[in-house]
Amino acid sequence: MVFRKLPGVSASGMGLRLSQKFVFLLFLSGLVTLCFGALFFLPDSVRLKRIFLSKTEVQPSTVGSGSENDVKEHLKRPVKEQEHSRAMVSAKADRLKSVNRKPAVTQAVEATEERLVGGKAQEELTVSRSESASVRSVDTFTYNKFKSCLIKNPLGSDSGKAADPKTNERREKVKEMMKFSWDNYKRYAWGKNELRPLTKNGHIGNMFGGLRGASIIDSLDTLYIMGLMDEYNDAKEWVQTSLDLNSNGEASLFEVNIRYVGGLLSAYYLTGEELFKNKVLELGEKLLPAFNTPTGIPRGVINLGSGTSWSWGWASAGSSILAEFGTLHLEFVHLTELSNSPIYTEKVMNIRKLLNKIEKPHGLYPNFLSPVSGNWVQHHVSIGGLGDSFYEYLIKSYLMSDKKDEDAKKMYYGALEAIEANLVQKSPGGLTYMAEWRGGILDHKMGHLACFSGGMIGIGADDGAPEKRQHYLDLAAEITHTCHESYTRSATKLGPEAFRFDGGAEATATRLSDRYYILRPEVIESYMYMWRLTHDPKYREWGWEAVEALEQHCKVESGFSGIRDVYTTMVSHDNMQQSFFLSETLKYLYLLFSDDDLLSLEDWVFNTEAHPLPIIRKNCLQDQGSPQDNTASE
Repeated sequence: MVFRKLPGVSASGMGLRLSQKFVFLLFLSGLVTLCFGALFFLPDSVRLKRIFLSKTEVQPSTVGSGSENDVKEHLKRPVKEQEHSRAMVSAKADRLKSVNRKPAVTQAVEATEERLVGGKAQEELTVSRSESASVRSVDTFTYNKFKSCLIKNPLGSDSGKAADPKTNERREKVKEMMKFSWDNYKRYAWGKNELRPLTKNGHIGNMFGGLRGASIIDSLDTLYIMGLMDEYNDAKEWVQTSLDLNSNGEASLFEVNIRYVGGLLSAYYLTGEELFKNKVLELGEKLLPAFNTPTGIPRGVINLGSGTSWSWGWASAGSSILAEFGTLHLEFVHLTELSNSPIYTEKVMNIRKLLNKIEKPHGLYPNFLSPVSGNWVQHHVSIGGLGDSFYEYLIKSYLMSDKKDEDAKKMYYGALEAIEANLVQKSPGGLTYMAEWRGGILDHKMGHLACFSGGMIGIGADDGAPEKRQHYLDLAAEITHTCHESYTRSATKLGPEAFRFDGGAEATATRLSDRYYILRPEVIESYMYMWRLTHDPKYREWGWEAVEALEQHCKVESGFSGIRDVYTTMVSHDNMQQSFFLSETLKYLYLLFSDDDLLSLEDWVFNTEAHPLPIIRKNCLQDQGSPQDNTASE
């Protein structure tokens, strides 16, 4: 090769320098290659990869939130859905830019949605987000907007004080009973779930999976509407400082929902305290994994910490219970209202869809349903335990929707028609009662729990077929009368757990195991509704009889206790002041002796634990105020 000769440099010297340059460049290129390669072959470093990989190439680290099924479903999803998941991850980065401008509750709900990516939950969220995107900007819940949509003040013109001195005196007596119950709970069982008044200590139990303070949460709204403000403020402070939702035990989905979720929701709607709203949304999120079943029918027991769920060991063939999975609708619809996340409503509407799809024997709903197959297990039908509040929530869902939920209305009146045709009976003595149905064979027994049905049929009377409205009101009165008879035919004037209409029995318990009374509210509940609907003074008189019986036989030195046998005045107490005594029994008695504008039925429905929830007037909520108005009214 001929090299161009440079001035002052020999040919041999120039050749040596070119070789050195070539070796140096070769070494340098190898070093650079080695360094770049190390970024990929050394242990994973997210910080380094972020420098060289675009955001769209980063894959989410998790696809589900709780079950193996979620992961399997994610792997089976079509390519388009997986692309949508990646788009959601990218969109999350955009949302993080504005996260500090959002309330903590909104952040929590969005976090829930991100964790629920995968399987059926992903499909639901994809659809629900697209459907609700157009209305979210104008449909944001605020307390001021809600309150302006009530026809009346929740507490009435004068806190519901009755004009009649005698009635007002009785109302004050009920308030005194509440204060006595509460003071003893606070003194001996503060922070525990319930009071044991004989031994003067607290009871925790295993229904709430490690949650504490059931009597506190159940009492919040009762204390507030009775004007016991010092007691209410003590309860509120406990919720703020001591209510720990990070429990890790076996909780009843049903009991946690009706007591804790219901109690916190009603406390928020009555007071506007954001504390209650934040707590209930945190708790609501913890209940969602119970729905991770092949059918979407939730299992009855859930670990609030891990999210694992299972069916009750005593439930036939691993069934879910009608009264449990059917008693979520009211609370879950309100969780959607407060969180602006449709997932809660979708969960309970999925239950409706399945129930509408499957065949029902004689139009009846059996008490046991498999969450795996979606088929009935055993043909046992009861308006008492295992079935009761499912029917209650159908008519109340219709009423709470401002009479817009036509599906709930159709299901309720269809069920009522089947109940009348198959279960409603008349005794030889002329008493109307609800029998139980076991595969076509009637069991002529009615439980105390079934006595709520007088009030249920009463509040649904006006919306039935015009020719049946009076009939329904009459039926409600007859059932309430029968339940009153179960009280008057006992020595204590309190009703047994169950009473029969066979073998010569009329509204009396024939088995020792049915003779107890545990401060239940259902009979008094029907008195309250029938008073509001008819203003027949007998209902207030019957309620006062119950007050006197409670004072005489259930009141002990340090609270109220259930009794083991209503047929003897030499009572044996069970040493338990149930939380529902404060939430339901005393609240319904107080309302019975109050004017109708205290928690008016025009504005409120009561969940099955007597926690008042407002009727949702969608048109009004969308028309009132601006979405930025998020402060509580004074």
